[in-house]
Amino acid sequence: MKYAGKKVLTMLITLFAVTLFVFFAFHFISGDPATSILGTQGTPERIEALREEMGLNDPVLVQYGRWAFGFLKGDMGTSYSYKIPVAEMVTDKIPVTLTLTVLAFFMMILISVPLGIYTAKHAGGIIDRTIYIINQVIMAFPPFFAGILITLVFGRILKFFTPGGYVSYDKDFWGFVGYMFFPAFAIALPKAAMAVKLLRSSVISESKLDYVRTAYSRGNATKAVLYKHVLKNALIPVITFLGMTLADMIAGSIIIEQVFSIPGLGRILLTSIFNRDYPVVMAVIVCIAMLVLVINTVVDIIYGLVDPRISVE
Repeated sequence: MKYAGKKVLTMLITLFAVTLFVFFAFHFISGDPATSILGTQGTPERIEALREEMGLNDPVLVQYGRWAFGFLKGDMGTSYSYKIPVAEMVTDKIPVTLTLTVLAFFMMILISVPLGIYTAKHAGGIIDRTIYIINQVIMAFPPFFAGILITLVFGRILKFFTPGGYVSYDKDFWGFVGYMFFPAFAIALPKAAMAVKLLRSSVISESKLDYVRTAYSRGNATKAVLYKHVLKNALIPVITFLGMTLADMIAGSIIIEQVFSIPGLGRILLTSIFNRDYPVVMAVIVCIAMLVLVINTVVDIIYGLVDPRISVE
């Protein structure tokens, strides 16, 4: 419990540091929000009145406190461009990005775990070497390039889906999942190749240790040794990689959303940066940071449960 408590405390401190950095960074680089909102209609008197209304004349720490406590209550401010609460814009997009990320994550597991075990069992064989070469090629593909190829092959040529034909989850859930399949596959493919290589190496390394030879000397079959002894320890570094990958996939989703015209957090983030809609940018960055930190913390806690030595250290 102490280990889990320390991890949660570290997450909260890190999140606090992120909010500080994001607020002060945009406070100093964004210029005068009142001027941005009023635009060409901003006379000195109107600008000053709006600054007073928005609390921009208060000390910067007071402004941070108001923004941070508002964020905790679900008040993320108001969009400069759309004149609507930022919370409405962000909460509508979070399910899209999360679905894409989780779908890609499970695809990665379904691809990498069987292939990693198979290549480890048949190390040095023709199939193992073939998969190794394919893995090396796929690992060189950034997600956006994989997305472009998938759009070309499965969208334009094979007509399995309509590029740009996004279906909203609140209108047709299964149509939404069907459209998300291909962008999720584009995210999962390079990560799955890395996971296959890591799991293969981990299984082979564990198979050479003394406890495995002892298990064989007791008359255990190869399959029993692999699944009851080797995999239990070989999966420990893989679990860590999967957790880090899940957090990294959120960033990958931001890029892929542009390729497949998916209205998720990534698309609204880039649009808001272009429009200098800083309340939206700040909210999205903090939300993404929260997702990444929560995922990493959960993975660390699971890692401690799987390998008690981590908790002791």
